[in-house]
Amino acid sequence: MTNPHSPLADRIRPQTLGEFVGQGHIIGPGKPLTRQIESDQIPSLIFWGPPGTGKTTLASLIAKKTRSHFHHLSAVLSGVKDLREIIQTSERDWKLHDKRTLLFVDEIHRWNKAQQDALLPHIENGTITLIGATTENPSFEVIAPLLSRTKVYVLEPLTEKNIIHLLQRALADRERGLGNFGLVTDEEVLAFIAQTSDGDARRALNTLEIASTLLLEQNNKKMTREDVAQALQKKNLLYDKSGEEHYNQISAFIKSMRGSDPDAAVYWLARMLEAGEDPLFLARRMIIFASEDIGNADPEALPLAIAAMQAFHFIGLPEGWIPLSQAVTYLASAPKSNASYMAYKNALTDIQEQGSLPAPLHIRNAPTRLMKDLGYGKDYQYPHDFENHYVAETYLPEALKGRHYYKPTLQGHEKVIHQWLETLRKKNESRSR
Repeated sequence: MTNPHSPLADRIRPQTLGEFVGQGHIIGPGKPLTRQIESDQIPSLIFWGPPGTGKTTLASLIAKKTRSHFHHLSAVLSGVKDLREIIQTSERDWKLHDKRTLLFVDEIHRWNKAQQDALLPHIENGTITLIGATTENPSFEVIAPLLSRTKVYVLEPLTEKNIIHLLQRALADRERGLGNFGLVTDEEVLAFIAQTSDGDARRALNTLEIASTLLLEQNNKKMTREDVAQALQKKNLLYDKSGEEHYNQISAFIKSMRGSDPDAAVYWLARMLEAGEDPLFLARRMIIFASEDIGNADPEALPLAIAAMQAFHFIGLPEGWIPLSQAVTYLASAPKSNASYMAYKNALTDIQEQGSLPAPLHIRNAPTRLMKDLGYGKDYQYPHDFENHYVAETYLPEALKGRHYYKPTLQGHEKVIHQWLETLRKKNESRSR
């Protein structure tokens, strides 16, 4: 029974292979996947393709056609514990009812190596038939032992004609679609929806649903291109994680950490993780932040951020949010300094303005007799031979002598660095006078 409150894209989902639209290179009379389904010889599969191309739908239809139990796991929200429970159920169903289990793992590329490894023995002994779905190249994101036990099918973006067909079906279907509302439009408007969907059926149906809702609120039943444009604007705010709202949230996340507000920072972390943001994208942003905005004010920030990323790699989801939350709250609470970040930018300015200035002779390498005769390395003073392992010396090109790119603040540990460098720089200045 279709839930009338479900999104249109879910309600209108094909119930039979005959209703399935697109992927004619693998589904259809005489096509490879169709032959496997009809002969009831389904191997474990990986469906690789962009969003909205029918990966989940196809897996569900295969389970229905082969009379298999269908279990759906999201790699973002599930882990080995969930897999273990399904395996126990599958073993019982096989022994008691002679019924196979088809396990669909959505976004399988989000599972780490240990989680993917956990699938291997159960695929090998036939406890489950796996169908993994991924938007990423499985050659890089799926471990080799799992890839060798599966057949990869590439799903292509739907054509404009495919999507128009789906939209027409949704408008006409009285039981699962919008047929009872009496909405009317022309093919040009449907083509406009199709053109803005990038081959993604779900995106097209979401647009149609929002446009129809806006129309019905106005007691109007004639859908125009302008209605669709208004729906697209609204949809971008609600659905598009790769659009403006995505950038708004990552900006809020970074600025909350920079502003030393751990409560806001962890809130935005949770918002993005729950919306399906790639956790490793967030971990990478935290590593950059640890260097750019904290730097030497707290030298522990960078190794902690790296450790959080490595911990996530090791344990994956669903528990992987725990080390990420620890790192975010630490980074937000740490003293801040962008001095090391600005040091590089300041040095880069001189490089761009003054070009490739030569290194002073006394700090050049001198591996040959000729280089030594030319004065390379002559009079170099080895700092460890001096008190405090320091000797006043010039290391910058002559034209940049006296430049200070790194200007440590008085925040956290950088205060110690500031005081030490001040002492050394005074020695250098007295030497040059």
